[in-house]
Amino acid sequence: MADLAGRVALILGGSRGIGRGIALGLARRGADCVVTYRADERAGRAAVAEVQALGRRGLALPLDLREPEQVGVVVERVAKEFSRLDVLVASAAATAFRPMLEQKPHNVTKTLAISVQSFVAAVQAAVPLMASGGRIIVISGIDSHQAMTGHGMLGAAKAAMESLVRVLALELGERGITVNGVNPGFIETDSSRLYLQQGLGLDYDAAVERLRRHTPVRRVGRVEDVVPLVEYLASDAASFLTGQTIVIDGGLTIVSPLTRLED
Repeated sequence: MADLAGRVALILGGSRGIGRGIALGLARRGADCVVTYRADERAGRAAVAEVQALGRRGLALPLDLREPEQVGVVVERVAKEFSRLDVLVASAAATAFRPMLEQKPHNVTKTLAISVQSFVAAVQAAVPLMASGGRIIVISGIDSHQAMTGHGMLGAAKAAMESLVRVLALELGERGITVNGVNPGFIETDSSRLYLQQGLGLDYDAAVERLRRHTPVRRVGRVEDVVPLVEYLASDAASFLTGQTIVIDGGLTIVSPLTRLED
């Protein structure tokens, strides 16, 4: 079990979905948690209330990742409130789910700003606050290595983040800071429901059932499947693991399309 007592974690996009689950998981292991939100202050405050109910300090801060220069201000606030930062989790992402030929310049700029530019800005601001044992964790997605309808820009951004995981692991290793990625498969969240229903025009329950049948463990993922892996990567036990992006998808992406024809 990860012991994160006395650690301070900053979760970008920690007010809902996987990010919120990560914040609560790290808090259960003893970490004080700062979560950021873009517009839904109520969700940010609700997440912090749950962190505090676990006996940890919590703070919700507004942050529009479309403006990467705002990231440094948030990290400065973390420094002021906690005087340290031990764990940085980059969980936020957004895009326009359109074919590449329909992507407008502002769609491209927005997607890259949220996932790539803001991540770089966060790392640059956070590392000076991190002692040896610091942890940087990226939440990626299967669109980083598999083509998905409407996910062209987001997949490119996630692939860029996975590349940054490797180079940052190389550059920060001598400081005792590890950098790793987590690549979830299909996880039941509000965002996943939105993509299946509005992005692909599918019946959600029927689509989930098809995914379940094609997943070797015969179920789809839940947020609580992802959280323990992040807890481990944030812990001292993972000090020799760096530069890796770990796929956690119940085996879905190992299944050949030919095998899926058997259904």
